Order: sequence, then C-alpha cells, then structure tokens
Amino acid sequence: MAEITVLAVDEGPELLELTETFLERGSDDITVETETDTGTAIDRVRDGAIDCVVSDFRMPGMDGIELFEELRTHRPELPFFLFTAADRDVEAAAAEAGITGYVQKGSGTDHYDELTQQILVAVDG
Repeated sequence: MAEITVLAVDEGPELLELTETFLERGSDDITVETETDTGTAIDRVRDGAIDCVVSDFRMPGMDGIELFEELRTHRPELPFFLFTAADRDVEAAAAEAGITGYVQKGSGTDHYDELTQQILVAVDG
C-alpha cells in the first residue's frame, strides 16, 4: 500500500492535532498535513501531492461543502470526507453534493478509526 497524504482542514488547531495523531496512529500508511485556512487549503491541494482531504463543516469563510465544491473544480477525483459534529442534515447535503464520505465526530476515538478505514478504502480501493 502506498503512503497516503491527507490534508485535514479545521479552524481549530487542537482538533487538527487530535485528527493528525489518531489518523497516523490508525495506519502507518497515512501522513497528515493540517490547515486552518480554507483558501490556503485550496492552494495546497492545487499545488501539492495531497491524496485525500478531511474537512470540518463549520469554518470561517466557507463551509466544508463549499470547500469540496471548490476543490472539485481543480481535482475532481480527490477523495473528500466531512469530519464534523454538525447534525445529520449536513450528512444528507454532503451525499447530495457527491462528497466521498461523512464521519460524525463524537466522544471517544471510534470515529477516528472509522475515518481511517474510510480513507484507506477510498484512496487505495
């Protein structure tokens, strides 16, 4: 399995640190880069070797679905996951937009395991 570079996007640096820690702990094949600014995230995806994006829904500037739609214009094949505490209405909107997957944040660490597995399947099949 090839190494997978994931770009995690969230306005909260502490949440990004947790996501990075648990995804990298969940698979030796995953390396996580983090970004708090959606505009910079778009530039990094356009210019870099990013294999997958994991994004929160509620962020300043644009929400996770808007970020997905912008990234799709540059890299339509790129797997994109919403990883959010937002309610299930967001899940339906994400599915309608064509987002690869949706994982609900919660207490404990099971949601990180679920996200790791979904990333591995989406990127490496």
